Amino acid sequence: MSDIPDHKEQIRLSHAVLIHQVVRASQNIEARSELEPMLDLALNNGWIELVSVLREIVAGRRDVGLLKNLDDEDHVIAEAVLDGLQNPESLPALNHQADAQMAAPGLAGMIDAASRGDTTALQAVAQMAEQMTRVGGDLGRLGGIMRRLVNGERDPEHLCKGMNHDGKQLVSSLLHELGRLSQH
Repeated sequence: MSDIPDHKEQIRLSHAVLIHQVVRASQNIEARSELEPMLDLALNNGWIELVSVLREIVAGRRDVGLLKNLDDEDHVIAEAVLDGLQNPESLPALNHQADAQMAAPGLAGMIDAASRGDTTALQAVAQMAEQMTRVGGDLGRLGGIMRRLVNGERDPEHLCKGMNHDGKQLVSSLLHELGRLSQH
């Protein structure tokens, strides 16, 4: 039996930080200011329908009718938020070692935008780094190097200090994506 999660679970795991943040903001008005930069960045990346639905959920709407016009990936994310509001144990694990091939492009895009002065991306990266640091392990170490990545450091030897194989693979994929983005 494979340890690779099914497609739906991969989506949930790769967007776990966003899912948790929306649930938290839905239950705590003070957490909404932390969510806004993430939603603004998602809007900038074209997730208009998803952001609209997530904002409705944060505002208190809970019916599954919200999901009817979403594409498959957005549907999975919004459904995970609704499920998490009803049963916090259903939330995707924050400390799951993300598939480097799935996580790297999105994270690299945010880091690249932040390094070019996009304040929304910078806020989102800072919040993600803080949440990742709380998780610990390789994800926590990745959170700890986010500022260095935004500031342009690309030396894998320094960036991967203390990481296991999976963490090093994620950083390697991230550096590859950042290199690709810098060529455009």
